[in-house]
This record gives sequence, structure tokens and C-alpha cells, in this order.
Amino acid sequence: MANKPPVFATLGCRLNAYETEAMKALADQAGVEGAVVVNTCAVTAEAVRKARKEIRRLRRENPDAKLIVTGCAAQTEPETFAEMGEVDAVIGNAEKMEPKTWAGLMASTEKVRVDDIMSVTETAGHLIDGFGTRSRAYVQVQNGCDHRCTFCIIPYGRGNSRSVPAGVVVEQIKRLAGAGYNEVVLTGVDLTSWGADLPGEPRLGDLVMRILKLVPDLPRLRISSIDSIEADDNLMQAIATEPRLMPHLHLSLQHGDNLILKRMKRRHSREDAIAFTEEARRLRPGITFGADIIAGFPTETEAHFENSLKLVEECGLTWLHVFPYSPRQGTPAARMPPVPGGAIRERAARLRAAGDARVTAHLAAQAGQRHAVLMENPRMGRTEQFAEVVFDADQPEGAIVAAVIEGYHGTQLVGAVAPTV
Repeated sequence: MANKPPVFATLGCRLNAYETEAMKALADQAGVEGAVVVNTCAVTAEAVRKARKEIRRLRRENPDAKLIVTGCAAQTEPETFAEMGEVDAVIGNAEKMEPKTWAGLMASTEKVRVDDIMSVTETAGHLIDGFGTRSRAYVQVQNGCDHRCTFCIIPYGRGNSRSVPAGVVVEQIKRLAGAGYNEVVLTGVDLTSWGADLPGEPRLGDLVMRILKLVPDLPRLRISSIDSIEADDNLMQAIATEPRLMPHLHLSLQHGDNLILKRMKRRHSREDAIAFTEEARRLRPGITFGADIIAGFPTETEAHFENSLKLVEECGLTWLHVFPYSPRQGTPAARMPPVPGGAIRERAARLRAAGDARVTAHLAAQAGQRHAVLMENPRMGRTEQFAEVVFDADQPEGAIVAAVIEGYHGTQLVGAVAPTV
């Protein structure tokens, strides 16, 4: 196995992908060779099943490698993976980010190294400059979650909420802007809880305003999924007054019925969600919203579901992430009366259809509009509101191109370079 670089497989969220890049750097520094590393997701039982399938596949393809399993599923149920004959070692979410883990990896015979994630109090000593495309970089500013939604296992995989200090974030974004990145995306598990564990308890809006002030040469700042009930005054001010903050927010809504929201142990009502989107749209006309919505949560009736369907219109949601509910062992929701599988699938399909209709309406309304499009590859980029735009001629990758929208095809806008005035 000499001189064979390690193989990494990533399952799950953008944060996992970010952390895989950090592990690659740590493994390279430690001179790790001949290993296979699977960074798992635990968000659903299906995610764990996929992880097991991927492990078996990688073992068949790499029969002599040392196979390591890490990530959220390894953290929440290490015994599941330790019992697999294909697995040589199980490493926790905190341990995977420690240089000493990688320094001793190949010599260690310890099968399971998974400590109490709730005891971890710091995050992101593992900053990766430039993870993402050549046009857009992702910066982790927060990890973990202090909330205990009844359907979610993630706090037990990620630990409690902890924040990267603002100064560290700003310095990283300065480096990224200096390296030519035109857009930075702030990421985390529960982004709007950023700052609660830092001196003075700053809020996410404070961080956004500080970045925009101290990194004036960054053209575009984007924030990923937020909990709208936790949006602070400075964040709303940034939405209203800072054109470099992109007018697209992905909202963690989960449902549109108040009783189901209570059973989910969410902290907002449907009225809160509607009020937030109305206020954000008043402050920033043209802003678009994405949202996570679960179909078929336990005890959900047709009437409950209809409230989710109505919420798509009432909040003016455009980009939906629809999740058919699946029980996650170890969560309170898994013990609640389930909705039949057929009904879950049918409701998820109706939600997706509603989302598709909203996307079509949004795209149709862009005809004749001018947009600043960040090019992700020579023929495709994204508007400020995150819609894809295709061009019939190559554009500079990573550049922001002034475009006029000529129409749309499928789920993409069709653009042409705007004539210079």
C-alpha cells in the first residue's frame, strides 16, 4: 500500500464536505497512506443505510486498505459500524479534526475512538481556505445545535452549539477575497445561534455587518440555512441596506401547521414564518426564499398537511427541500403514531409539485430583467437570488457577469451578456 494516497468518501451535508477537505489536509500533513475514510451522515435512517452500503462497496474496491468510518453516524451509533467486518476503526466527529488522530492513525489498533461530543466547547480550528468551486467559497462559522427538535438526531452527532470568533472569520474571508473569490457563503449547523457562546453574545447580524465593513473588496456574501425566528435586528438591517448580502435566504421551517410545529418542538409558529418573509420582502424587494419542509411527520393529518401546502404560497417560497419523514431511532418523534408510507410519499410529491410551480413562476418573471451572475463554469452561473443562468457562449469562470434574461428553459434561466452602457 506504499505511496497510495488515502481515499475519502463524503455523505450528507455541505459541512461534512467542508470537513472532509480538512481531514484531507490533516492526513496529508501526517503522511497517511493506504487508508479509506468514510465521512457519514446521520440525519435519517436512510442516511445510515447508505453509509453501510458505501462502506461495503469501498471495502470490495480496496480489500487491503485500512477503512475508517467517521462523521455524524459514527458519532451517534459507533457500535453499528464497529460491528461491521469491513471496518477497521470508528472515529468521532471531534476526533476526526485532531492532528494527533491522523498522526497515529495507521499504527493504532484501537477500534473505536468516539468521545462525548457534548463536552466539546470549541470548533473550527480547521479552517480550509477556498473550499467550494473556484467562484464561491464556504466558510464554517458555527457547529452543533442547542435545540432538541423531536425528529432530529444531529445535536447528538455534532454536539452543542459553538461559534468561530468573528476576528477569525473576518481574517479568513479577507484571505479568500484577496485570492479572487467573488462570493463567500457562511455555513453552520444552526447558523442563527452564532455568537451565543462568545464574549458579549454577538448575533449573526453583527457578524454579517462586520464582514461587510472589514472586507470591502468582497463582492458577494451569502448566508446558508437560517432559523427565521432567531433573525436579529442587525441581520434585518443588513438585508435592507447591504446590496452585497445576497437576497436569498434558506429557511428552516419544517412545517406549516402550528400543532405539528409544537410536536416537532420548533420555536416558531406559521404566523411567525409568514411575518418574517413579509418583513424581509418589504425590506428587500425581490428577495427569494428556500425552505426545508417535512411531509408526513407522525400524527400529521390531511388538514395539517394542507397548512404546509398553503405556507408555500403564504411565505412566497421558491426553492423547496422536501423531506418525506422517516423515523430516526433515538428521537422522540420515532415513538409517535406514524403516518402510512403511501400517504407520506403522496404528500411529499404534492409539496414538490407546489415548489416546482413556484420555481416556474419565479423564472418566468425574470424575462427582461438584468442580473449580476456569478459564473460557476464557463456556461452556467447563478443570480443573486440563486437561480441558475445558462449562456450560449463561454464566460470567465468565477467572474460576475452582467446579464439580461431572455427567458427560461426547464429550471434554468437563459441569459445573454448585457450590453455595456
